[in-house]
Amino acid sequence: MKNSKKKIDFEELEKKYDPQLSFRILGPKINVVIITLLVSMSAYHFWASGFGLVREVLHRGIHISFVIGLVFLLFDWKKKKNQIEKNYFSFQNIDLIDYIFAFLAVSSALYLPLLPPEILAQRVGNPEKIDVFMGSILIILTLEAARRSIGPTLPLISIIFILFAIFGPYAPGALKHGGTSWLGFVNHIYITNQGVYGIAVGVMAQYVFLFILFGVLATRVGLGKLFIDLSMLIAGKFSGGPAKVAIFSSAFMGTISGSSIANTVTTGSLTIPAMKKVGYPSHFSGAVEAASSTGGQITPPILGAAAFIMVEYLEVPLRDILAAALIPALLHYFGIFIMVHLEAKKLGLRGLTQEEMPNLASVIKDNWLSLLPLIILVYFILSGRTPDFAAIYGIISCVTIGFIKPSDRLSLKDLWNCLASGAKNTLAVGAAAICVGIIVGVVTLTGVGFRLGFVVIQTAGDISNFFSNIWPISFFSFEDLRLFFSLVLIAISCIIMGAGIPTTATYIILVAVAAPALAQLGIEPLVAHFFVFYYGVLADITPPVALAAYAASGIAKSNPFKTGNTAFRLGIAKALVPFVFVYSPSLLLITGEFQINQLMITLIGTLIGIALIGIAFTGYWFRPLMKYEQILIGIGSLFFVAPGTESMIIGLVFILPMFFLQFYKKN
Repeated sequence: MKNSKKKIDFEELEKKYDPQLSFRILGPKINVVIITLLVSMSAYHFWASGFGLVREVLHRGIHISFVIGLVFLLFDWKKKKNQIEKNYFSFQNIDLIDYIFAFLAVSSALYLPLLPPEILAQRVGNPEKIDVFMGSILIILTLEAARRSIGPTLPLISIIFILFAIFGPYAPGALKHGGTSWLGFVNHIYITNQGVYGIAVGVMAQYVFLFILFGVLATRVGLGKLFIDLSMLIAGKFSGGPAKVAIFSSAFMGTISGSSIANTVTTGSLTIPAMKKVGYPSHFSGAVEAASSTGGQITPPILGAAAFIMVEYLEVPLRDILAAALIPALLHYFGIFIMVHLEAKKLGLRGLTQEEMPNLASVIKDNWLSLLPLIILVYFILSGRTPDFAAIYGIISCVTIGFIKPSDRLSLKDLWNCLASGAKNTLAVGAAAICVGIIVGVVTLTGVGFRLGFVVIQTAGDISNFFSNIWPISFFSFEDLRLFFSLVLIAISCIIMGAGIPTTATYIILVAVAAPALAQLGIEPLVAHFFVFYYGVLADITPPVALAAYAASGIAKSNPFKTGNTAFRLGIAKALVPFVFVYSPSLLLITGEFQINQLMITLIGTLIGIALIGIAFTGYWFRPLMKYEQILIGIGSLFFVAPGTESMIIGLVFILPMFFLQFYKKN
């Protein structure tokens, strides 16, 4: 009974910090109906992506109707209702107005796709009154659905973009444009494929939904437990073992989880108490788990769904995207591992005892079958099959293995619940994707991406002019300074934009708004995409809106802000890595500038630089560091992170004296 209560607490914690899971309590009758709708949603997407032949616009329309309709039924307009309330204006704890909104959402989402293709083609650029009416309803209800499921930030940004599109003649400076009427706006956002029926929704409907469902099923058949047990066997015995287990388990879980908060709560429920038990401070324990879990967003093969957006935007195979993501993800985990190891040495912490470790034979015997779905998924991706094809067979293998497993077999009831849970987990991110379609539509309608790019580059140029006369910055060329300050401005914008918005939605917005600025600087598209994506993910551990860190602090019972600051410090490698692959694209493996010798120089330098950053921030090497040693090592580390033999030689000038001093004093 105690364990059951503990599990409930963790679920409540996840709901507290993840608005995407704040579902209202339903009455028993409507609950059966909605679960059936959720299962139907999963079944439809499985059939349509794997075996059906549905027109693209119709498929997206059906997806939108499921998402927004169910959002109004499952999310309350003000806050989650914790108990069933009886009144004349609700049925089964759902307000009558929400039933009306759900009906209107379904009607407006399906109206356009159900029109004959020849009639639909005639309406583009020449909408009728009914088209504008239906489009207006869908746009308004999309904003409200996004507000309910993910919070007010994204809808407010969308409204600002709508106002910008209509009142363009009154915009300041380079942002000024001709503007548009409401009719012209609805035509572009609703009737064309540049808005709510655009790429964001298309990727959600075709790829992301299936991968989220795969993650739910894979976890149910034991893959998550296998990852955690293997992590304990790999790293548990070493100094500060539980923290290293958190790193490995979060990296493994990241391959099937698209949510940093879910990852934090799932693995953190085991690793955070274990870290505290061996002597780690509470805030550090929570920070390790949060920083490790956000790494799951950048870990192949899912990348928090961003990989599939990149496939559509860049028109490259998924396997190429995953290859490009591999080394940066490993660098992130390497940075955390170094800091955790040094902190353990500094505090003199032990690893797990033999009694606290799982039995290898039992782990393999009980859960080895659960690894097969992931192997099948990765095999199909690497063989060049489409992501949806790989996901379909991954799901089939999950169900098959779940039914034949000797222990903890999947029942029909379990399968039913998994199908419902998978669909439920897609609703918030689905609503976000539809809402993002409005922003992307405004960008294509007004050209604001290139306008903002011009403003960013111009501002960076002004900053460069100011610093170019200051020694030793004056040694760098104006172009180098402008590129650097442009990257800094874009990185800060990405972090701010990512506060309170799901990672996938953040990435889509940033690609539309910030990526053009990087393109104007001559940066390769793949590099630009990864740059904005990484900084969008970093928002999950960046105070004051570090949701993953706050969720971890709830488990660790630590100060949330202190936990967030520590998590950001642990994830500092992630903040530096994007700059590395901008200056040395070889790190992403598949760029046009790839050279094996450049890759090795960059990789070795980056590994050393990240290790030195860990030493500087931890304040420990062979022994505790003096303040001046931390500063000099920190400065020296930056020269190693900056790719090139010359910069590494300069870094050695800073580091070698510290190394010999540390080694001498130790002995």
